[in-house]
Amino acid sequence: MQVTETLKDGLKRGYTITVSAAELDAEVQKKLIEAQPEVEIKGFRKGKVPLAILKKQFGQRILGDAMQDAIDGAMKAHFDQTGDRPALQPEVKMVDGETWKEGQDVVVEMTYECLPPIPEVDAAKITLDRLSVKADDAAIDEALKNLASSSQSFEAKKKAQKAKKGDQVVIDFKGSVDGEYFEGGAGEDYPLVLGSNSFIPGFEDQLIGAKTGDEVKVEVSFPENYGAAHLAGKAAVFECTVKEVREPKEAEIDDELAKKFGAEDLAALKGQIAERLEAEYKGAARAVLKRALLDQLDAQVKFDLPSALVDAEAAQIAHQLWHEENPDVHDHNHGAMEPTDEHKKLAERRVRLGLVLAEVGRKAEVTVTDAEMTQAVLSAARQYPGQERAFFEFVQKNAQMQQQLRAPVFEDKVVDHIVAGAKVTDKDVSKDELQKLVEALDEM
Repeated sequence: MQVTETLKDGLKRGYTITVSAAELDAEVQKKLIEAQPEVEIKGFRKGKVPLAILKKQFGQRILGDAMQDAIDGAMKAHFDQTGDRPALQPEVKMVDGETWKEGQDVVVEMTYECLPPIPEVDAAKITLDRLSVKADDAAIDEALKNLASSSQSFEAKKKAQKAKKGDQVVIDFKGSVDGEYFEGGAGEDYPLVLGSNSFIPGFEDQLIGAKTGDEVKVEVSFPENYGAAHLAGKAAVFECTVKEVREPKEAEIDDELAKKFGAEDLAALKGQIAERLEAEYKGAARAVLKRALLDQLDAQVKFDLPSALVDAEAAQIAHQLWHEENPDVHDHNHGAMEPTDEHKKLAERRVRLGLVLAEVGRKAEVTVTDAEMTQAVLSAARQYPGQERAFFEFVQKNAQMQQQLRAPVFEDKVVDHIVAGAKVTDKDVSKDELQKLVEALDEM
């Protein structure tokens, strides 16, 4: 077996791998001998089938396996010897593959970009502020008011009083398209909060000003992307009877409100709110610290980047941003997104930092434990209420999804490892100061 270098340009590498016909035949023979004890063919006892007959019957299939094994073995030996680590799966192409015949040497071309040597990270040169915010009385009172607002009830207005935005109207309704009532378009005693945007756009606005006992014809058009295709884009009329108009009444901030949220009393609820707020502040402070760390790493460590990784990341960024700007498009039936210079610059940063963190983690032997992986899956499963079991099964069968869940856990553990060696100053700040720093992250 012969490996010959054909390209060495920066991080790009090219080689031809030649497997001689004799080597390939020896590998086929080896596989036939390994399989012989388990083969049973009519006219021969199990394990007694002559190799010549085995080769005639199974030779072509085994030849393909032998060829693949030989090439895989040559590639592994090459990477073990050179120490190269491909940035992406090497491209392997058989020379004269369409005209190759048994008895000829097998020649393949292998090209790839190797990962660059990553300079050592000097954590001692990194200086960070670890921010801390305490939940003050004002923040706790604001959270209590929001809870009271979310727990509001509705009380009936006088019959002569008109409905306004924020009020709840109890209605019977019946919808028709082109004069024909349609299935699913009717309801009775439906409590609708005006301004909640829970009905078709324009529906709720036409009930503002209605009184108890009013008959209102609401004229709307279904959205073009409406879930029921036979109604999408159609004009509809809903005959509505307003049976009652109710105004909102916020819950009192007292022990009863606390009990609704599982606390013994108001003091206990305030304690729970303080804990939740400080956990949120801690998460925000962590994001600020992590960004500061990554910025310093990006400035400290420089090296050549595999162009294939940068191009793939830039394309992904362009694609993601396009969908954020076009939220109504949920499929991928659109043209390719051409990355801009800004996308490429961001891609270079992401690839560089990704390689740095991966290398630091590798050298520090950072691993994601089974318990941490399980927790990551549990957290992700909460996004699919009622479908948790199906999500777990999907993750178990999908290696790519497992990697997507493992990657951020690994990254956070590497960040913690670097922070442990950095110069970190604990600093108390106000909620507003932290908020400004978080907002600045979004602007970068």
